[in-house]
Amino acid sequence: MPEEPELLQDIESMYHKKDGKVLIEIKLSSIPQLFNSFDPSPFYEKEIDTSAEQYIVDIVKDFPKKTQFNIHIYLPAGQCDCEEAKKIIPAIHTHFAYRALTTDRKFRAKFRFGRWALLVGLSFMVIAMIARQFAASLHNSFFAQLLSDSLLIIGWAAMWEPITVLLYELWPIVREKKIYEKISRMDIGIFPLKE
Repeated sequence: MPEEPELLQDIESMYHKKDGKVLIEIKLSSIPQLFNSFDPSPFYEKEIDTSAEQYIVDIVKDFPKKTQFNIHIYLPAGQCDCEEAKKIIPAIHTHFAYRALTTDRKFRAKFRFGRWALLVGLSFMVIAMIARQFAASLHNSFFAQLLSDSLLIIGWAAMWEPITVLLYELWPIVREKKIYEKISRMDIGIFPLKE
């Protein structure tokens, strides 16, 4: 197997660091570039632009969970001290805190569905197993055996959805929520773009 280039082996080498924290650096030509232009909310409550959000989330996902980050926003020098610039930090924190809340709601809804599906699946499996016992007690014929085996398969197939939801679909949602919570608490700095 060919060796990976050294740059790909150490992702941290691709990012600047300050005080032991990886910097997520965003360079903007104007403040509105950071926000969703179709969002009618007041400026400080605006939704972060999808590509900016995805950029931040992707960087956090690339690193181990314990990695600490700071976000540095670079603006043209004349925009760093204006009123809109002062609202960037709370807007980012609010945006990702809201994303964490909506992801938590998604988790709870999926968990409720998983519990309901488990109840339905177990009930159906019990019925299938009882019917299987009845079918097995019939004449020892090929069709009785076929019916018995079919009921066993159908009973286990009824458990597929709850097992999938409860064992596999919930954990990516939990990870996503933790990422949003982490970003919502990150230190954010506003800096002038270097010419």
